[in-house]
Formats: sequence, C-alpha cells, structure tokens
Amino acid sequence: MRPKAIRLLCFLFVIAVCSPSAFAQSDAKKPADDKRPPIVKETEFNWKRAKKWTLDYIDAMPENAMGFKPTPEVRSFAEQMLHLAFWNYGLGEAVGGKANPYGEKQETLEKRDDMKTKAALRKVVEESYDNLLAAIAGLNEAKMLEQVSFFNSKLTRVTTLSIALDHQTHHRGNTTIYLRLKGVTPPPEP
Repeated sequence: MRPKAIRLLCFLFVIAVCSPSAFAQSDAKKPADDKRPPIVKETEFNWKRAKKWTLDYIDAMPENAMGFKPTPEVRSFAEQMLHLAFWNYGLGEAVGGKANPYGEKQETLEKRDDMKTKAALRKVVEESYDNLLAAIAGLNEAKMLEQVSFFNSKLTRVTTLSIALDHQTHHRGNTTIYLRLKGVTPPPEP
C-alpha cells in the first residue's frame, strides 16, 4: 500500500473511532470561545481519555504487583507502563519537537527500579501524557497535517498520533491480563 493511502486510512480511522456525541461532551468542558480546529480538539480528546484509562489501570493494580509478570519472558506491569510512557515522550518529540527526557533507548526508563513503585510509576506515566498533551495543544490544523519523521517514515502528525494511540492502547490492553491474574477487575473503558 502506498504511503498516501496509509495516511488516509489512519486519518479515517481516527475520525471513525471518535463519536460526535463524545466530542460534544468534551467541548462542554471547554470555554465557548474555543476556536481550535476539530482535528486538534478531537485528537486531544482521545489522548485525554487514554491518559485517564491508563492512570485508572495503575491505580487498580496493587502496590505489591508492580513487578508482576505473567511469564518470565514478558515485561512486568510496571515495565509495560514505563514502555508506554517512554513512547509517549518519544511521540511528543516527533510531534512537538521537545526532546525525550529519557533519551533514545526505551530501556533507559523501563529498567529503572526507582520508577517501579506505584507512586513513581503513576507520576512518570502521567507526566508523559501531560507532555504529549502540551505538544498537541500547540498545534493547529496546518501543523497536524504537516509531515514529520517517524521511524524512518514521513507521516503527518495526525497519522503519527493515531498510530501511537493504537500502540499505547495495545500495551494498556496487555496489562488487562496482569490485573485479572492478580484478581483485579480492570477499570471500565466506556
């Protein structure tokens, strides 16, 4: 498939996933004079939902299960969340130009034992979303449709954000099993 077709499909996916009623609720919380283009508001809305859901998952997991792994060869619960945070920062760099504070290697963050307490984990994950949301807030429609470098490809910012949203949803989804194996019902994602 050609890159233009892939970008178009990703863009259409973002639009299809987002219901107009959900945006109406999101807009109700914004000042009436919010004149940002829908593409920016809708992208921000999706990332705010993802942030809330991810933090709900961290809050639900018991403190003593941050290092839990269903099998030895996979990431622990904390490492899954740190992986997600690292790439949120990396995405913020691709989209907004602010350097990832944890460098270029995901292991720099994933393997840090000081980040594997519930409080430290929650803090770094929340900050990663806040960093990304700040980058999104600084965009306009022209910037959203501008191409950026992302993994040896040139993609629009909105496509990059869509691909990354799918990535972080995947890793949060992995931790659903971790929660259930620890006897915790995963928080709802309405």
